[in-house]
This record gives sequence, structure tokens and C-alpha cells, in this order.
Amino acid sequence: MLVFSRRRSYVFLIAGIFLFVFLAIRKRSYQYSYVIDPFQSHYGGDGHGDNFLPGSSGDPNFVPPPSAVSAEANDETNDDEDAADRIQWSKLKLNYPVQDMRQFPKGSPQWLPKVQKFFSTESSAERQVRLERRDAVKKVFQRCWTSYRKHAWMSDEIMPISGGKRDVFGGWGATLVDSLDTLWIMDLKDEFREAVEAASKIDFSKAPEDKVNVFETNIRYLGGFLAAYDLSGDKRLLRKATEVGEMLYVAFDTPNRMPMTRWDAAAAAKNEPQTADESVLLAEIGTFSLEFIRLSLLTKDPKWFDAAQRITELLFRQQDTTRFPGMWPVIVNARTTEFNLHNDFTIGAMADSWYEYLPKTHALLGGLLPQYREMYEKAMDAVIKRNVFRPMLPDGADILVSGLVSVSRSGDNTVYSLKPEGQHLVCFAGGMLALGGKLLENHTHVSVGEKLMDGCIWTYSHMPVGIMPETFTMLPCPLSVSSEKPECAFSESKWKDAIKRQLEAPDDISPEALDSLIAEKHIPKGFTSLPDTRYILRPEAIESVFILYRTTGRKDLPDKAWKMWEAIESNTKTELANAALSDITRYDPSNKNKRYPEKTDSMESFWLGETLKYFYLMFSEPDLINLDEWVFNTEAHPFRRLVPDLKGLFD
Repeated sequence: MLVFSRRRSYVFLIAGIFLFVFLAIRKRSYQYSYVIDPFQSHYGGDGHGDNFLPGSSGDPNFVPPPSAVSAEANDETNDDEDAADRIQWSKLKLNYPVQDMRQFPKGSPQWLPKVQKFFSTESSAERQVRLERRDAVKKVFQRCWTSYRKHAWMSDEIMPISGGKRDVFGGWGATLVDSLDTLWIMDLKDEFREAVEAASKIDFSKAPEDKVNVFETNIRYLGGFLAAYDLSGDKRLLRKATEVGEMLYVAFDTPNRMPMTRWDAAAAAKNEPQTADESVLLAEIGTFSLEFIRLSLLTKDPKWFDAAQRITELLFRQQDTTRFPGMWPVIVNARTTEFNLHNDFTIGAMADSWYEYLPKTHALLGGLLPQYREMYEKAMDAVIKRNVFRPMLPDGADILVSGLVSVSRSGDNTVYSLKPEGQHLVCFAGGMLALGGKLLENHTHVSVGEKLMDGCIWTYSHMPVGIMPETFTMLPCPLSVSSEKPECAFSESKWKDAIKRQLEAPDDISPEALDSLIAEKHIPKGFTSLPDTRYILRPEAIESVFILYRTTGRKDLPDKAWKMWEAIESNTKTELANAALSDITRYDPSNKNKRYPEKTDSMESFWLGETLKYFYLMFSEPDLINLDEWVFNTEAHPFRRLVPDLKGLFD
């Protein structure tokens, strides 16, 4: 009996040890988690809670830089300067104040399925290669940042060839704000502190003369400040985020509380009445949930949550009433709140980030608002059914591309017409489906996302300089092609017939003339046209490669990402920074004067804010911005996710 009792004690002891180890490992993945009250800042009521990032203001060992201390001391003095020229957006009387404020849902966030794959220990040789690649990306960022600081400091963009500067997003320093979190992530802390000091002086109280693009201001400025605050805990950044939020909130001051997407801020500052537009892009009205909800969580003010939620509720109610049930058209009417009347449906340009934010807001909120999950599932079922296609390719590659569907009526029948045009911008969709598929444990979504990402990699590798163009068209495989019948043999004659249709060539064009036209247009086999051959330093392809690598651990992806990187860096590099390309097909390796595509004097802020950040993270340790703890907005700004608080498990 004594022996049996001892054995049973050993069993319980061993079981207890295993349970403790399991919970400890689980807790490590969420060591920066928080929430019981969703409006409780993770830094605690006094800004110094138990949960913190090392080096942030929540860290007990954190010492704020002198500039931060002096900035706080001088806040009151600075606020008094030029008061006559300033607009106090938060105190501006609204013409149409909210009567029934939506409140944040109560309860604790759910345990959502794990997104990020567990990575085994790398060999020393693998680590060396990875770090060399990571540091090469960082070096390029530092070169660009140094040039921006020298030639275009506080302006929106540097002109990377001439060294000039350009203000295209309100003149509030878009590159500066877009780069804040990149500086922190790349461990450029001195540069970060200097940038925060400068950004804290940006004056959002002066309305620009030109109309404000509310969408861009939200994702770049509000998103940039929120992410930099979530990473560093510097309160100046939360104050600037709130300033931007207060300004943007006035754009929602319309009779139906729908925003002005192209906003006359100067007129609004004079309390002139506003009415939402009749023709608005889906992406521009639908891309507020991440930034506005995060701001409400951090400030404990529900008004931004309310503003975003009103739009979400309308889209939710009308999802099944559109001409393509499950999706929403590219153009919607914000004045009448009719979001179901137009005929074109895509996850590409003008609609993209609305769909992107469905699974991401689900992740941000820990599933507290089931609407986002439901809308995402319905939308992706529709996209996979009609928008996604497999192209006919000379090497038979099993990849996918997403196009645009137009809906029309023919008698009593609904006709769905696919325009098989791919876009560099749509490359984000692979990462979106991988993230959504992981969160919902939908393996089909992960698989489709992977093939969409493979389609972007394939397009990169089959262009003359190894870089994908803005847009291209392909010939879809027959509808009979499926996983059970995967054959899609390449046909030279069908390919050339498709090119004739795309280029609107004469029916009687000779074979020789058609071949000459194909050569003149620089159309590689597998493509049927290249309508827009620019490369503007876009991030969407590497974004999906990064997310698919973190979610699947595919071992070939780092090398493929590096090949993309080498092509981009070698072809876009200038003496000062990196420049957009006007035509990635104009390339002649045998001609010294035409060995590289022609550059344009443009470097959008997302080159530093998104593209270089994703390349850097691709070659960083997987725990840096873990996808189970963070979610990126559409400008690659990472926000902390709400996750269950595990502290009680060890009390």
C-alpha cells in the first residue's frame, strides 16, 4: 500500500511538472499580454504597469532620454505659441454630434489559434547567412534615412535622385512618422529618439490648403504613431496619435457620421457643414478599424471605436445584398449608405485594405467582435470561388492570381465576368489568407494564400530584371482545371490569341507581325499584356513572403526573398537612396547604357515604413514582432493584439 501511494505521488508530481512547464512555455509566447478591462492600457494606469517591452517606458530599467523629459516640461509653453493660427480639433464644436455612442464589447479576449510556426534552432552557418542578409537590409535603410535627414528632414518624401523634397501627404513628415517603428525594430535607438523629438513637434493644428486624404493620413500618421508608442512606450507618441485622431474625427462630422475621404480640413475648421460623398472607394471608407480601435483602447475614449464601428455595421448588414453576395463593390455611396449598387468586385486596388482588415481586426480584438470573422469567411469564400484563377504557364507552375469580377444581367441570369489582371498591390492577399486561415483554422485559406504568394514570386522571377510590374494580365486555365484535374498545358496558339485580344491587334495580323509586337511590348511567355510596367518600391510581395514564412516555416522562402531583394536593391539604388522604376521591361544587359531600368525621382514613405521593414523582419529572429502578439496595419505598423491575461495562472 505504501509503495502504491508513493507511485501515485510520483505520478502526480511528474504530471504537475509537465503542466507547469507547459504553462510556462505558453506564457512565454504571451509575456507582454494584457487585458481584463479592454480600455486598460498595457502600461497600467500610471504608464508603468507590469507588462513591457525591454527598453520601453514600462521597463523598470528604462531611463527616458533627456529630450523626452524636456519635451514634457515644455509642453505647456509650446501649446501657448501661435495659438491664434491653431485649430483645437478636440474642442471644435461638431455640427452632427453622436447621440448613441457605441461602447466597446465587454469581456476578455479569446484564445485564438496560434498563427506563428515554431522554428527549430538554426545551425551556425544558417545564422551567419541570415544575419548577413538582415544587416544588408539595415545598411540600405541607414543610407536612405541619412539622406532623408540631410536633404528632406520633416518633409513627406525625399527625391532620391536630385536630393529635393516633396510634400504629398499634408506636409507633416510622412517619411519621418512612417519610419519611427522601423527605427525601433532595427535597434537604431539614437536615431529613434531624435526622430521622436522631431515628430513630437509636428503641428497638426494647422489645416493644409489642399484636401486631406483621410485614408492615407490614418494609415501612415495615426498608424505610425500608435505602433511606435506600442513598441517604445514613449508617451509623446500617444499624444501625437491622439492629435491625429482628434483631427480625423472631425472628418466624420456629417449627418450620417460617414467620413469625408477627401476632406477640406480648412472648411471644417470654420464649422462649415459637411456631407459624405456619393462615390467613395471601398478601401478608403473601410480602413479605419485597426487604427481607430487601437486608439480607443489606449485612450479609453470610445468615440473612435464608435466611428469605425458604424461603417462596419453597415457593411456587415449589406454583405449578402450586393450583386456579388459575400463581396462589396469597389465604389460605394457614403451619402446614402448604399454599399451594394455597383458592379465591380476585387480584393485589389481601391478595395484591398477593407478585406485585409477583417481578419486583422479579429486578431487585434481577440475575437471580441465576431462580425469581423463572419465577414472575412464569407468574403474569402466568394473570392476563392470567382476572383482567384490559375494561369496557363509555359512551365506548368501551380500558382494562383486574383483578378477583378464584373457582374451583369443577361435575361434572368447573373453573369460573372473575370478580368484576369494581376497587380503587385494584390500580393498582400497571400499573407491575408495565411493569417486568416491560421486564425480560423481554415487550411484551404492557408493553401490558397500560399499559391497566391507563389504567384507573386513566379512573376518576380520571370521579369527581365527580376522585379514585378504594377499590373499584368494572364490567360486563365479552363474552369475544369482543379486539384483533381490539375492539367493546364501551355498552348502557344492560345497564348498568342489572348495577347491579340488584350492588345486589340487586328484579326488578320500576320504571325511575324504579332511576334514583333510581342517583342516590342517586352511580354514574356505566360503574360498576355503588361499595362503598367512601373515598380514604385512596393512592399506587398515581400509582405506575403514574410507572413507565409512565419506561418508555414517553408525553408525555400528566405532564399527566394533574398533573390527579390538583390533585384530590387541593385536596380533601384541611387547615390542618395532608392528610386522608383518607370519601366521594369526596358532592360538590355548587353548595352552598358541600358543595363538598368530608368529611375524616377520618387521614393514613397512606404519604402522605409514597409518594404525595408518586411525584408528586415524576414531575416530576423522569429520572435521579433511575433505574429501571435502583434498585428500589422496596411502600412506595416505593428499594433499589440488583445490576448488573455495569464498572470492569474501563476498567482
